[in-house]
Amino acid sequence: MDSTPYLTGQFLLAMPGIGDPRFERAVIAMCAHDDEGALGIGIGDTIEGLGLHELLRQFEIDPGDAPDAPVHFGGPVEPRRGFVLHSTDWGGQDTIDVGGRWSLSGTIDVLKAIADGSGPSRWLVALGYAGWGEGQLDEEMTRHGWFSTAGDTRLLYDIDAERRWARGFEAAGIDPRLLANSTGTA
Repeated sequence: MDSTPYLTGQFLLAMPGIGDPRFERAVIAMCAHDDEGALGIGIGDTIEGLGLHELLRQFEIDPGDAPDAPVHFGGPVEPRRGFVLHSTDWGGQDTIDVGGRWSLSGTIDVLKAIADGSGPSRWLVALGYAGWGEGQLDEEMTRHGWFSTAGDTRLLYDIDAERRWARGFEAAGIDPRLLANSTGTA
């Protein structure tokens, strides 16, 4: 796989004691990161009581045979704005490729395609996103906040949301039970 700029196409895992309850045990699929800022979609938590069928009904879309998958908490920025992380076998009017690993779409056409069976073969729906301004994420990476790991799509599609954080660390060879929630000084 070709290397991507910065953290695009990787996952960020929140370190214990990150200091922001919105990101406690967060798993962020990084969709864009460059010298102007970063954008990621949270995949480690779902929105209780909201499934895909209800979301589709809000847009007056018949769910068809689409499974009533959970909707993920994508992040605290624009929490009513929807995104779909999906396999690269489908593209719509606004679809962006994320490091050759997955795609990101943010318009209703992807939801219609999922509902009518013509959409991507693998997908995950989220509301909201995590965003960082110029240099902000780079600075956070130097403190006790985030751990980056390879963007293995199995974490995205094959692991339940509540298990992604631990599995992300385990895939990197780290036992998350041994992580400290603070750093020392020397």
